[in-house]
Amino acid sequence: MAIDPTARVADGARIGDDVEIGPYCLVGGRVTLERGVRLISHVNVTGATTIGEGTVVYPFSSLGTPPQSVHYRGGATQLVIGARCQLREGVTMNTGTEDGGGLTRVGDRCFAMVGSHVGHDCQVGNDVTFANNVVLGGHVSVGDHTFLGGHVAIHQFVRIGEGVMMAGMSAARDDIIPFGFALGQTGALVGLNVVGLRRRGATRAELHRLRRAYRSLFFVEGRIAERIDAVAREFADDPMVGKIVAFIRAGGKRPLMRPRAKGGGDTAADAVAE
Repeated sequence: MAIDPTARVADGARIGDDVEIGPYCLVGGRVTLERGVRLISHVNVTGATTIGEGTVVYPFSSLGTPPQSVHYRGGATQLVIGARCQLREGVTMNTGTEDGGGLTRVGDRCFAMVGSHVGHDCQVGNDVTFANNVVLGGHVSVGDHTFLGGHVAIHQFVRIGEGVMMAGMSAARDDIIPFGFALGQTGALVGLNVVGLRRRGATRAELHRLRRAYRSLFFVEGRIAERIDAVAREFADDPMVGKIVAFIRAGGKRPLMRPRAKGGGDTAADAVAE
């Protein structure tokens, strides 16, 4: 353990082996820093906050402060950050609210770039990347292996599925299906995140089935419930399509994001990936 003499660590804080607390850091009495955590300098960690093994936090980040919610009543809510994350300069993450489950959680191996914010009661998966100045409203869920580009803004209660890509300067007020590619100030699907899928080892056959399922869901006549059932039957043995179907069927408080333009041809996202 190495604690700079200018840092302040309150009584009660639990500090693991090989933790480094740099100059002018503040660590509250209910904080847990697991093995190998590094606070570079000028980091504020407060509240009932746990930071997982090997996570590195850069200057001027503030973690575990109370939720920015008029409904918060001062309860002992929590922030849990996973292992081997990188939180760059100026990142902020709040604890949960009593009515939202009391917990904000960020998974393992996440990369939060400069100025990004995770609001109260958010649930962020593993291997998620936030580019500069990404902001999540309260109660947002983000699936594993998702990438949100610079200055992306997410409305409260939005669900973002696994493997989603959002282009920079975009916003989401609707739920985004797993493996979707979203673009635009008010957010619309423009295809599938083919680049991300290929990087994770998706085969040509898997991509072909996902494209067919995507077109059947969004570019075929009929009620959406009927299209979902048809896709579920046709691709019953495909686990990736199954994730999309399960996500849509689970539903949430926000509507489902859809393509803005009609037509069943190759999308911009697919064309870029080719």
